[in-house]
Amino acid sequence: MKLINRSLINRRPDSYPRSLWRGVLLGLWLALLTVPAVAQRVVQSINSNWLFRKDDAGLTPAQAAAAKGWEAISLPHTWNAADVLDDEPGYYRGVGWYKKTLYVPAAWQQRRVYLYFEGANQEAEVYVNGQLAGRHAGGYTAFRVPLSGLLKFNGSAPAATEVLVRLTNRHNPDIPPLSADFTFYGGIYRDVYLEAAAPVHFDLDNYASNGTFVTTPAVSAEAADVVVAGALTNESGTARKVTVLTRLLDRDGRTVAKQQTALTLKAGEKRTFRQPLPRLRQPQLWSPDAPYLYRAVSQVLEGKQAPPLDEVTNQVGLRWYKFDAAQGFFLNGKHLKLIGTNRHQDYPGLGNALPNALHERDVQLLKQLGGNFLRVSHYPQDPAVLQACDRLGILASVEIPIVNAITDSKGFFANCLTMQTEMIRQGYNHPSVIIWAYMNEVLLRLPAGIKRDNEPGKVYLRRVNRLAQELDSLTRREDPARYTMIVNHGDFELYQLAGLPAIAQLVGWNLYQGWYSGDLEGFPKFLDRHRRELPTKPLLVTEYGADSDVRLHSFQPQRFDKTSEYANRYHQFYLKAMLERPFVAGSTVWNLAEFNSETRQEAVPHINNKSLLTGDRQPKDAYLFYQAHLVKSPFLKIGSRSWTLRAGQAVGPDSLFCRQPVEVYTNQPAVRLLLNGRDLGTRPAEFGVARFTVPFGAGLNQLRAQAQGQAMEDFTDIEFQLLPTRLDSPQLPFTELNVSLGDARYFTDDKLHQVWVPEQAYTPGSWGYVGGQAYKQPGDRLPYGSDRDVLGTSYDALYETQRLVLSQFRLDVPDGEYEVVLHFAELEAAPQGEQLVYNLSGNSNATGATALGQARSFSVLVNALPVLPELSTATYLRPLQAASFTVHASAREHQGIVVEFTPGQGQPFLNGIQVKRL
Repeated sequence: MKLINRSLINRRPDSYPRSLWRGVLLGLWLALLTVPAVAQRVVQSINSNWLFRKDDAGLTPAQAAAAKGWEAISLPHTWNAADVLDDEPGYYRGVGWYKKTLYVPAAWQQRRVYLYFEGANQEAEVYVNGQLAGRHAGGYTAFRVPLSGLLKFNGSAPAATEVLVRLTNRHNPDIPPLSADFTFYGGIYRDVYLEAAAPVHFDLDNYASNGTFVTTPAVSAEAADVVVAGALTNESGTARKVTVLTRLLDRDGRTVAKQQTALTLKAGEKRTFRQPLPRLRQPQLWSPDAPYLYRAVSQVLEGKQAPPLDEVTNQVGLRWYKFDAAQGFFLNGKHLKLIGTNRHQDYPGLGNALPNALHERDVQLLKQLGGNFLRVSHYPQDPAVLQACDRLGILASVEIPIVNAITDSKGFFANCLTMQTEMIRQGYNHPSVIIWAYMNEVLLRLPAGIKRDNEPGKVYLRRVNRLAQELDSLTRREDPARYTMIVNHGDFELYQLAGLPAIAQLVGWNLYQGWYSGDLEGFPKFLDRHRRELPTKPLLVTEYGADSDVRLHSFQPQRFDKTSEYANRYHQFYLKAMLERPFVAGSTVWNLAEFNSETRQEAVPHINNKSLLTGDRQPKDAYLFYQAHLVKSPFLKIGSRSWTLRAGQAVGPDSLFCRQPVEVYTNQPAVRLLLNGRDLGTRPAEFGVARFTVPFGAGLNQLRAQAQGQAMEDFTDIEFQLLPTRLDSPQLPFTELNVSLGDARYFTDDKLHQVWVPEQAYTPGSWGYVGGQAYKQPGDRLPYGSDRDVLGTSYDALYETQRLVLSQFRLDVPDGEYEVVLHFAELEAAPQGEQLVYNLSGNSNATGATALGQARSFSVLVNALPVLPELSTATYLRPLQAASFTVHASAREHQGIVVEFTPGQGQPFLNGIQVKRL
């Protein structure tokens, strides 16, 4: 560059001849080529322009590469985004192939080139130019594959390189998870990067870590010690003298501490280093309220003027913390109740193949909740998750996916230990991480033939104990600064028998009293038992929750009715019990958002909807309730924000309104509520909830909530479909009615703009059933109805309830023409479903009173006309299959509409009825 005349550079290009200008540019280009190329690491994503195909034939790599039928895709990608939601049991768990052509620059011939996979589920083989380059087992941790020896360069041209990835998400007894209440999606579902490093670089073969590890062995408000350690690798052919320089930068980029270490590496040598940085005085501390991050920039230097050979940047958060069995958790010397959620990594329509923005959004939604703690369950997740936790101030627990059971094999034990090592080293430098965990409800499903008190059971429990001890010892060796945790389900005696609570430093309990088992009062009793019997062991409630389908509502909620109202009651009870007990160090709701679990049936098949957010991340009432307790700024929100279309019966024959409850969530002492400008009064907020009874009228109802003494308001509009008490009311003409039989809940269908109301007994002038009883599945778990997946419909909640042995359904409608829709689903004459392990009461999916194959038949008449002369299990009433029929009805001579059921064999039933005036 010194050979170029600056006077030429400063002149306008059009002031000298074109030939001279071309000469200047050529000289500048040649001069640039003489400058040594920047040698530090290059990392680029390669998510675009991949090809994918399933493999049902067991192809070899050569056969797969030559096969036809490839689909063009981009990463992240899963092959299970759709089939986990269909009515066919199971989903594809087999082999998929991925293919991509890379063009590796010729300038990289002397570099060390890798493929870096953030995650691929779950057994991967990577082939490069037809040669096996690497394997990896486990779907939730990252891995690197070296490419350098397999690249084929041709002079100065880029090396065209074919990458072929064979992947399978098959069940493998040697790879956890073996079973779980979530879906094991297949695919390269996270980002993939191409990396190129100089021959001398930070260790890239250390369990896919970045080769450096930051510790903060002593931190206080007055001073902090920071240590950077790691290893360098010299893959050149000669000895190299290098310097490792680490600078600690503050948020504004100023150097606040630095250290350098000189190393001489022989050819092919790997050398470790450890750099204690000068003590930092008056450090900025990291906390949920102020997540201050420093940056530790580590460089490998050779010569004073040469650019770095390699460079790695790590975020550094300065904090100290401890768990105490009696007083809970302390951060930076101050007591902090850990409150947050669990999180799964999938999203509707995408499966688990999420862009980083959606991972980050979930952490932001947890922060907006007011939460300070995330249990990353039940497996390490995308790197974007912990990066967001660091940045936003969310403390985190991370675990490997040993769920429900173990395999007593050398292969299973070895894979678990490798996964734990990968998890720790890949997540080591995240200040948000305070806990490494390694088992979740591992005794939930004991293997066949094994009982807790027989000899095989004793052997099995000893092996589980042995694996836990090995994992705990490994974790404490790898990272003695962080805590270890085992998470158990609520079988206190069994885990004590196995000796698991004594192994890890923390005990997590997944507790569902008042949902899967028992009543709500069992929850505080369990917490107090832990304190009594394990007085030295810190406790976290790592899971608790209740299903809540935002379409279902009840004013008399019951356990397992799946309504928002029962979930609200459940969370209000649990949070109060935990806040009253200082020894409960923390809690994480199950779950942040609804997630896919393909084996689930119930009201929303294939979805676990214990959550604070819907699948598309809309808040449920429980989310607002936690905000009222956790958000530190003034907060006020009207509840039931997803229930803006309501229906109900007028309070009397001459009335034009219906009273229904509304909850307002706030951290203020009292709330005033107005309806269409009319003052409904002021109510005190009790444990974050102000409760009102609102007289809704037909049509639009605007609610306006005001916090007492605060200039803050919240609004919501509710459309109300008011049903007449008497169907011949002149003030409120009848238009339509949708009734869910055997049901005590409201069901809102926003898509069709319909509200299904609970059944009621017939009274003259009104509508309702005559005779019979609500169907109840055998067992004591469900209050009514079934939890089976009904095929051929997306309205499972409506078809899962029915009224049996009814003789009539009557509507005293005015004379006129009507459309009547009758809905049926055979719930009893069906094979027994899989006994899913999460149904802890043990009564789910039992076969009903009508045995498989037993005939059922009955006829349906509408106003004496036999519209369905013979419904039977031999015709339309197929097991667990939705069937609906639309018929015409004429109401004459003030006789209304009478739907009659004439039994043949078995008991007649009706699941739902819709009547609409034409």
